[in-house]
Amino acid sequence: MKSNSLTRTLLATALLVASATQANAAYSFVDLGTLGGSTSFAYGINNAGQVVGYSDVTGNAAGRATLWSGGTATDLGTLGGASSFAGGINDAGQVVGYAVTAGNEYRATLWSGGVVTDLGTLGGTTSFANGINNAGQVVGYATTIGNVAHATVWNGTTATDLGTLGGSSSYANGINNAGQVVGYATTIGNDVHATLWNGTTATDLGTLGGSFSSASGINNAGQVVGYSFTIGNETHATVWNGTTATDLGTLGGSFSGASGINSAGQIVGYSDTTGGGGNHATLWNGTTATDLNTFLSIFELDAGWVLTDAASINDLGWIVGTATNTKTGAYHAYQLSMVTAVPEPETSAMLLIGLGLIGGLARRRKQNDTTARGG
Repeated sequence: MKSNSLTRTLLATALLVASATQANAAYSFVDLGTLGGSTSFAYGINNAGQVVGYSDVTGNAAGRATLWSGGTATDLGTLGGASSFAGGINDAGQVVGYAVTAGNEYRATLWSGGVVTDLGTLGGTTSFANGINNAGQVVGYATTIGNVAHATVWNGTTATDLGTLGGSSSYANGINNAGQVVGYATTIGNDVHATLWNGTTATDLGTLGGSFSSASGINNAGQVVGYSFTIGNETHATVWNGTTATDLGTLGGSFSGASGINSAGQIVGYSDTTGGGGNHATLWNGTTATDLNTFLSIFELDAGWVLTDAASINDLGWIVGTATNTKTGAYHAYQLSMVTAVPEPETSAMLLIGLGLIGGLARRRKQNDTTARGG
C-alpha cells in the first residue's frame, strides 16, 4: 500500500511539474519592411512561413506583388505593366494575385517557380485572383463578355464561372484543399450574401439578421469566416458552420471582420475597440476575442507600432497583417510568430520545488526498500 501511495504521489507531482513547464504562449513581432518605398501590406502566409502581399518600390513609383521569405523581400514582377499585387500563397510557394499588363489591363496572375502567368478572364477584360490551394486551384473573379464580375476558379489557365445566387455578380475570396470556394454573391432580391461553392453549386450562407454578408476564408474542415450585418445593421465578424452563422463579437466597439481561419479553428481579423479607438488586429479562439496588440513588447509599443488588422493565420498559429506606426505614419506588413516564453519566476520556483519533491520521495522510497530487505 505504501508503495502504491508513493507511486501515485510521484505521478501527481510529475504531472504538476510537466504542467508548469508548458511555458506561456507568446508572439515575436517582425516588421517585414518594404521594397524600398514607404508602404507595405501582408495578406497571406503558408505553413512554411512565407508571406505575400504588396509593397511600394523605391521612390513609391509603383506597388509590386511581394514575397517575404526568411526576412528577404522579393519583387515578383508584373505582366509588363507598372504594378502588381499578391493575395494568396500555398504550401508549395505558388503565389496568386493580379498584375497589370503592357496594355494596362488588370489580370489574375500566378507566380510559380519564377514564371509569371496571366490566368485570363471569362471573356471580359479584367480578372483578380485571391486564393490558391495546395492542388494549385486558384480562385478570384473575372469579368464576362458583358464585363460583369463573376466568381471564378482556375485549373491551370482554364477559367470556370461559378455563377451567382440569382443576381448579377459574385466574387470568390478563398479555397480549401477540398476545392470548396467561398466569397459572396448577389441574390435575386439584389442583396449580397456570403456564399459557399461546391463545384458550381452555390449555397447562400445567410447573415446575422441583416441584409449583407461576405465570406473571406475557409479551412479544410469547411468552417467559413467573414463578416455580416446584424439585425441592428452593425458589421460583425462571423463564422459559419454549415449555414449556421455565429457572431464573433468585437473588442468593445461596434464593428469587426474576420479574414482568415486555420485548421485548428483559430480566426483572425480586425475589430473596433471600446470608445471608437480604431481597428485593432484581433484573434478569436472560439468566440473569445483577443487584441493582438497586447502581445507587443513595451519596446514595440514605444516605437509607435499598432497592429491594425490581421489578414491570415497558418497552422502553426503565425499571423500576418498590416501595422501602423503612429510616430512615422507608415503602414508596414508584419508577422507574428509563435515563440516559447521564458517561464515566470514563480513557475521556475514551482519547477524547483516539484523536482526537489520528486527527488526526496525517490530517495525515501529507496531507503524504505533497503530497510525492508534488511540492508
